[in-house]
Amino acid sequence: MKGFREFLLRGNVVDLAVAVVIGMAFGAVVTALVTDIITPIIGIPGHISLDQNVATVNGSNIKWGAFVNAVIAFVLIAAAVYFMVVVPVQRLMARRAKPPVDVTTRDCPECLSTIPKAARRCSFCTAEVGAVA
Repeated sequence: MKGFREFLLRGNVVDLAVAVVIGMAFGAVVTALVTDIITPIIGIPGHISLDQNVATVNGSNIKWGAFVNAVIAFVLIAAAVYFMVVVPVQRLMARRAKPPVDVTTRDCPECLSTIPKAARRCSFCTAEVGAVA
C-alpha cells in the first residue's frame, strides 16, 4: 500500500490528473460553444436547427446533425490544442536548440583564424599547424 501511495503522490501523476480534468472541462466548454452558439448561427440562413436534423431509415433515427456538432467541436478542440500547446512548445524547443557544430573547420593555434580541418598550414598567418588527430 505504501508503494501505491508513493506512486500516486509523485509529481507527474498528479500533473497528469490535473491535465485530464482541465481537458475535460475545456472539452465541455467547447461542446457548449458549438451546440449553443456556432450551430445555431450556421442554421440561420436556412432557418434550420442543425442538431435537430434526423434521418429516419426503417424506423431508426440517424442523428446526423448531432454528428456534425461533434465534428465541429473536435476541430475546434484540435485547433486550440495545436495553436495553444504544440506551436508554443515547438518555438520554445527551436529557441533552446544548440546551433550545429561545424566539424569541417578548426582554429589556427597561432592567429586563431578559422581554417579547414585538413589544412597543414594556416592560410592567414602561414604558420604550420599540426595534423588533426
